[in-house]
Amino acid sequence: MNANGRVLVLKGENIAAYGFGDGHPFGPDRHDVFHAALAASGLDVELAMAGDATREELEAFHAPGYLDFVAEACAVGSGFLDGGDTPALGGIDIAATAVVGATLFAVNAVMEGRAPRAFVPIAGLHHAGRSHASGFCVFNDCGVALEMLRNQYGLRRVAYVDIDAHHGDGVYYAFEADPDVTVVDIHEDGRFLFPGTGHAHESGAGGAAGTKLNIPLPPGAGDRDFLAAWERAEAFLEAAAPEFILLQCGADSLAGDPITHLQLTAEAHGEVAARLARLADRHCAGRMVGTGGGGYNRDNLARGWTAVVQALVATT
Repeated sequence: MNANGRVLVLKGENIAAYGFGDGHPFGPDRHDVFHAALAASGLDVELAMAGDATREELEAFHAPGYLDFVAEACAVGSGFLDGGDTPALGGIDIAATAVVGATLFAVNAVMEGRAPRAFVPIAGLHHAGRSHASGFCVFNDCGVALEMLRNQYGLRRVAYVDIDAHHGDGVYYAFEADPDVTVVDIHEDGRFLFPGTGHAHESGAGGAAGTKLNIPLPPGAGDRDFLAAWERAEAFLEAAAPEFILLQCGADSLAGDPITHLQLTAEAHGEVAARLARLADRHCAGRMVGTGGGGYNRDNLARGWTAVVQALVATT
């Protein structure tokens, strides 16, 4: 564990570079906005910069042909990696590899006892599938991390929890038929918001039926609705008794986000992080990593993610 048992927070120009230009909702300023708020909070955390993920690590989740496609498209540096949401900017593939590397670094640090918990701000790229980009997401760091937890560390019960306003379709469908991965996803109803998935009846497939929980909320839902849904989500996780928790805490579910319609506060994110941390203490030897996810109102992003880190610090 690090010197003072402090929560680990990732920082670095390599992950800050993951963005699609000034003025884009997912711009490169998001990293510094969060870290300025974190510094102003006075929270005692351990900062670290990680290296890039390797090709072998990426292939734990992504198809080799897809990785080749991304490299070739980004070398050209024009067009899109998907139907029109994710630009094939020169260098975005390198930045995406750094994001995966940061999440893996955080997971390794927690699994190896070098940190009690960790948070990665520019991460949680939950729309990318095994063979496609989607929704500003080139590589799915959460998917790679979930595979690593099982393949490298031999965990049999891992939980992915997603409170981003958008459904984490890239994670859900990749593990829909996998009974070892518990998914809990609370999001804005897909009838009103991209990607249009995550309906309540989507609860896993085949032998994994019943291991996933999707809770869509109506546009305009606030803390009261969200925390009521959380009671159900927490009971579901308690029954699953996971060995590790990976949280995607997109701040785009906070009121005032420019592209979503939920009305949560930063306090809701802090409450969920604290309750998940206590659940991790009961079932996972405390092992939990948070990833930032979406969030396109900069003030919301700063407050929401800082509230999550504050909760992790307070429960450590």
